Amino acid sequence: MVAVTGIRAAGGVCWRPTADGVRVCVVHRPRYGDWTLPKGKLEPGEHPLVAAVREVAEEADVRGVPQVRLPSVRYRSEGQSKLVDYWSMLAVADGGFQPGTEVDDIRWLPVDDAVRLVSYPHDAEVLAAYAALPAVTATVALVRHGHAGKRATWTGPDTARPLDAEGWAQAYALAPLIAVVRPARLLSASPRRCVQTLDPAAALLDLPIEVCGDLDEPQPGQQRDERALATAAQLLELARAGGQVAVCSQGKVLPGALEQLTGRADEDFTTPKGGGWLLAFSGDRLLATDRL
Repeated sequence: MVAVTGIRAAGGVCWRPTADGVRVCVVHRPRYGDWTLPKGKLEPGEHPLVAAVREVAEEADVRGVPQVRLPSVRYRSEGQSKLVDYWSMLAVADGGFQPGTEVDDIRWLPVDDAVRLVSYPHDAEVLAAYAALPAVTATVALVRHGHAGKRATWTGPDTARPLDAEGWAQAYALAPLIAVVRPARLLSASPRRCVQTLDPAAALLDLPIEVCGDLDEPQPGQQRDERALATAAQLLELARAGGQVAVCSQGKVLPGALEQLTGRADEDFTTPKGGGWLLAFSGDRLLATDRL
């Protein structure tokens, strides 16, 4: 996350398919008399992605699965600078909207109609960015394992090296981020520290962790490029299957795999321990890489 001063908020362009095409959700706020995208302020210590999903649920009573980061918006509010981060979200469930004091009406509209209805030019710009996206068919929460001490001080096999206290804290911090993606599967590289990094998410989602050797970093005698290709191929296979999945791998393969998938060798894909990415695919084409 980027450190900023002022008000932090997050929201989403929540969409759903219909027989007549895609519809997006806009909300009416009686306090301001405006039509806008669902959004709200971050709670203390809350990640913007988690806040975006929560706010869409609270304002529109819609459960959204985040897919692609959209342009952020800055403006003045309450005498302060305000930054709002947005994601496109697939609506997977709703609870039946009930009017309230914060939001008293919602509408599901074609994007062009929503652009004409919203009260602010920045909302129209976010909607236009969403409309320009190809159809997203798969999302992958791709993370690097948490901190696991130093290899030089571990006396057992390196694959058995466990998370330390810092690593477990990172794993628990990752769990709600992974959960909002609503993965149907959790895949891990072979080392114990990778599996442990997904343990809190597995408990939260009640999912098993599948161990996949194609996600492992190079062993002695293996080339890093070969392992990066294997990891990229595994990610593409998951993307072709569609839906949502979470994957934990290792620092020596993630940059190379992302270079392979994006074709951008000049970009820094270094991933810190306990960090990760939200990847969005259209078929086997990687559309977006969003740092978590």
